[in-house]
Amino acid sequence: MSKQTAQLMLKCMVIDDEPLAIQLLANHISRVPFLQLANSFNNPLEGLISFNSNPVDVIFLDVQMPQLTGIQFMKLLQNRAQVIITSAYEEYAIEGFEHDVTDYLLKPIAFERFYKAVEKAYNLKSPSYKLDIKQDLFPDTGGYIFVKVETRMVRVELDDILFIEGLKNYVSISTKGQRIVTLQVMKQLEEILPANRFMRVHKSFIIALDKISSVERQEIYIGDRIIPIGITYQDQFFKVLETKKA
Repeated sequence: MSKQTAQLMLKCMVIDDEPLAIQLLANHISRVPFLQLANSFNNPLEGLISFNSNPVDVIFLDVQMPQLTGIQFMKLLQNRAQVIITSAYEEYAIEGFEHDVTDYLLKPIAFERFYKAVEKAYNLKSPSYKLDIKQDLFPDTGGYIFVKVETRMVRVELDDILFIEGLKNYVSISTKGQRIVTLQVMKQLEEILPANRFMRVHKSFIIALDKISSVERQEIYIGDRIIPIGITYQDQFFKVLETKKA
């Protein structure tokens, strides 16, 4: 492995009309040693003008934007950079991949899922060198997510989450100090929460592994709450539990 290959950096651009989305992606980019944020834009036309004079390797691109849609942007871009779509809507995925996007990330975007996408981008840029995921990229503490509660985006600290319960089209997030109900599905939260800290143990429950008080038969105790372990999830759960024995 050459020194030049090991030091390859991917220059990135973020285009999104939501400031919070730009902030989250900028934070994710700052945590990855081989990524460099060149610039960000809430207007895709400005982003395209900037790209034409200062090209980048990877563009994180929203789809629904007022001035120019992400699909229209990609047509004008003409495959001159790798594109990773960042959207709250699944329905654009097929059209996105028809334009040879590197990956399609559904908002809200968890760091683990983000890393998989940029690792793919890196390997496409430098296929001869396979990256090693550094353990410190996935810390055991800290971090947060944003969830929508009515008209507000509410910040939830990962360290405060005890468990999450599915309620049809809603989920209830139980934390140390409050219960937050958001219009979301369990699968979305399961994908954005770090797998080294959270685990789905039932079709209706995701738990914080470090908040388990005890386990008895097919039941998990977190504080005074008893959470059932679903048959589909029990083998994987007990395997994970085994790895955490002292």
